[in-house]
Amino acid sequence: MPSYTVTVATGSQWFAGTDDYVYLTLQGTDGCSERHLLDKPFYNDFERGAVDSYDVTVEEDLGEIQLIKIEKRKYWYQDDWYLKYITVKTPVGDYLEFPCYRWITDEKEVVLRDGRAKLPRDDKTQILKQHRRKELESRQKMYRWKEWHPGFPLSIDAHCHSELPRDIQFDNEKGIDFILNYTKAMENLYVNRFMHMFQSSWSDFADFERIFVRISNTISEYVMQHWREDFMFGYQFLNGCNPVLIRRCTEIPKKLPVTMDMVECSLERNLTLEEEVKQGNIFIVDYELLDGVDANKTDPCTIQYLAAPICLLYKNLEKKIVPIAIQLGQKPGPDNPIFLPSDATYDWLLAKIWVRSSDFHIHQTVTHLLRTHLVSEVFSIAMFRQLPAVHPLFKLLVPHMRFTIAINTKAREQLICECGLFDKANATGGGGHVQMVQKAMKDLTYSSLCFPEEIKAKGMDSKEDIPYYYYRDDGIKVWEAIKSFAEDVIHIYYESDEVVCEDVELQAFVKDIYVYGMRGVKASGKVGWVTSLLGQMIRTRETLAEYLTVIMFTTSAQHAAVNFGQYDWCSWIPNAPPTMRCPPPTEKGTVTIEQIVESLPDRGRSCWHLGAVWALSQFQDKELFLGMYPDEHFVEKPVKEAMAKFRKNLDEIVSTITERNKNKKLPYYYLSPDRIPNSVAV
Repeated sequence: MPSYTVTVATGSQWFAGTDDYVYLTLQGTDGCSERHLLDKPFYNDFERGAVDSYDVTVEEDLGEIQLIKIEKRKYWYQDDWYLKYITVKTPVGDYLEFPCYRWITDEKEVVLRDGRAKLPRDDKTQILKQHRRKELESRQKMYRWKEWHPGFPLSIDAHCHSELPRDIQFDNEKGIDFILNYTKAMENLYVNRFMHMFQSSWSDFADFERIFVRISNTISEYVMQHWREDFMFGYQFLNGCNPVLIRRCTEIPKKLPVTMDMVECSLERNLTLEEEVKQGNIFIVDYELLDGVDANKTDPCTIQYLAAPICLLYKNLEKKIVPIAIQLGQKPGPDNPIFLPSDATYDWLLAKIWVRSSDFHIHQTVTHLLRTHLVSEVFSIAMFRQLPAVHPLFKLLVPHMRFTIAINTKAREQLICECGLFDKANATGGGGHVQMVQKAMKDLTYSSLCFPEEIKAKGMDSKEDIPYYYYRDDGIKVWEAIKSFAEDVIHIYYESDEVVCEDVELQAFVKDIYVYGMRGVKASGKVGWVTSLLGQMIRTRETLAEYLTVIMFTTSAQHAAVNFGQYDWCSWIPNAPPTMRCPPPTEKGTVTIEQIVESLPDRGRSCWHLGAVWALSQFQDKELFLGMYPDEHFVEKPVKEAMAKFRKNLDEIVSTITERNKNKKLPYYYLSPDRIPNSVAV
């Protein structure tokens, strides 16, 4: 009688093992095996991290094994089991791999296909077509779209983390408890002692050092020492934690009536302002999105303020970017002066502080929350709804969706919800952040997520003109490495553009992203979100490669670039005030150091802010970085070779960045692949 050797690997997560009854059924082209009992309670099989083997004897040859069914029947209490994979050695000596990498809960069963990736057209038998269809039907019931706020990208239909499908929950929910993590962070930073003085002001700038934690040779300490300097102010637009707003100025906007007389002392080339603009030496950052946004009113004891500045910057003869004019409101007028480096020291300093505060708000709500977290959740939900586990694009994308829906659900539960932690320290809390996302959705285009295109559209693509833009340089390298990897995988499974057009699951995935996740945004760049209600779709391998690169880059590199520098750049509170307690100045020559300190966050809000940027800047336990794929969803040799090539390309980028950063006082490492997590998970 034919005998099959079945090997079962259990995950190493806490509580991954099981003491329930476990049954196995093999289904082949020539028949189906009997239901075999693999494990009974207290047999000590399927323990955490274990690999167990069994001989399964059948009466007749089953032919080519197509499906494996695993059943778990409860013995005493609910005992979830994390199944990594099953391998089967056939009677003729062939090895088949059946990836799983999911939890089997309650008295559930799971049906697995072998690990070879298949497009819909590759399935010829009815049993495989039916399995594919049932998997998607089941997933679409579990992963439902929901509107959290009008005008937002749609999110998962779950009120809290515990309501999520078990497969996408964090292994340890305490690890992503924002209240617990922020409180722990404040304990680690020794700032809890200031919380009893919540609404009291600091005495002076030096007083902020009392909550500042010095960590040897860090960027944060360099920021504390140099934050007042115009060079440091300008440098952050290129390589801080929000390096996405600066653009080359092609024309001075009418709403910023800067004259040559105002800025002449800042220009170094003996050219007029108009000539400097024509030569590409003037840059602009406009915080217009903040105009009209309501400031936080959740604390009646503390009035908070927002501004919508416009900042003009100049590339000096050293090719460094420095500010030359700041207007703190959008409408010019006598009560909205243009502040200049030649003004009184505290006038100019307060104007720069207002820009830094506005930059912090745009960074947190638009650059970080909307354009990485919420967009990545859309990609994740659409993937689970429209791509079965056997699809090559599911196998390619699933590592980049790890824990994203979970972290966003927890954020909606504790962080950005009404009365959440966001309200405690931020001037855009209490609903302002919601208004910002709704406004920013109008500019959330497909093209704006194509990294090289967005850099070029802002006029920031010339390395010769702007040599110190490391965010651009490293981002392009990582983008190209990801795109090359995506192209390699695409060419393994899609031998022509026609095959791309025929892939109904791919087209449904893209449509789900656009129609549901992105709400059918019309002003969506060069090809929209690639699809529309009119039936447009991805038609070529080239377009597909770019689309997948957008997804993989956004969920990994872009998030890393704007998240993990938060402590470095925002822990020195005057450099990134989360709120301002006095309105923007309406005239020059009146600002004092006392007024500046009184404008900055009070002690309690400073502590909450410091705990937040510390917690958000930490990697997850057992973080998986770009190119690390311990879960082997792919089994084919060509794909594994493509992965090896990808890792080699990433290693070369790491070496280049490491060499460049040597002896730099301000190293830039946020886009070094060994510091880029695969997914948005914090």
